[in-house]
Amino acid sequence: MSFEIQELPDVIRVIVLLNLTSGVKLKRSTLKRRIDRVCVGYVCVDLAELDKALGEMAAERLIEENGEYVQLTPQGQRLGKEWESLLLKKEPIMEVVAGLVDGSITSLVVILSAFIGTLTENAIFSNPDLVIFSALLTLSAVAITNFSSFLLGGITEDLNDIMTLQNLINYSLSDIPDKKERDKSLLLVQKLFILLGRQIHRSNLYAAIICGVTTFIAGIIPISTYILLPLYYNIVVSLVLISVIVGVFLVRYRSKKTRVNWKITLAETLVIVIIATVVSLLLGAG
Repeated sequence: MSFEIQELPDVIRVIVLLNLTSGVKLKRSTLKRRIDRVCVGYVCVDLAELDKALGEMAAERLIEENGEYVQLTPQGQRLGKEWESLLLKKEPIMEVVAGLVDGSITSLVVILSAFIGTLTENAIFSNPDLVIFSALLTLSAVAITNFSSFLLGGITEDLNDIMTLQNLINYSLSDIPDKKERDKSLLLVQKLFILLGRQIHRSNLYAAIICGVTTFIAGIIPISTYILLPLYYNIVVSLVLISVIVGVFLVRYRSKKTRVNWKITLAETLVIVIIATVVSLLLGAG
């Protein structure tokens, strides 16, 4: 299947992929109703046009046909996931990465500050209740900030991206010589992107929750370990936990999602964490 959407069957195939990506098996008539629902009262596509698009998808081994039922092949599943990720931003890459980085850096700064304060007999860190309160306050503030940033910034950015994509698709479809087919295609794309715009708000809410929760979990585990364990054991174990979070979960996730060699990802991550930690400690000391 061509990445470009140049004609009506291409638009129909994208809608079919989005409806079947979850692995369900649907009737042709059900797919037709779902396409009609996208058009919201307009008759955008007739059954013959749907059959043509499904026939092309079957020829490209994107779907399997079993009587009236159709289902995506493994190749179709991969392509559907790509379209779903492109249109709906369902792959939580930045959210998880930001959560793990910010949670790890926050916990590292809190733990090192508390440890240094303990060694220098700082009165603030001699009170365990005050240490716990300060740690929770700092981590909660970072998690809430990440939540609001991803919610508001993500919606704005994604809506802008999807409008740009819609304009590019409309430009490509405007070359269709048949006016009736061109009007159908443009109307179907317009209605589809209206629905996608609504889903983007929901997807960004999920993304913001993922980022906020990931930030809090990545930070609270090492901080809790430091508070609960005896002196000196606590700093060693908590730093090991932070190393595991950064070195295993964060680096592995980034490397897998971005398809970059893990050694490069590890080096980048360590530099960022070290610089951010040192700057935070210097600012805190000032």
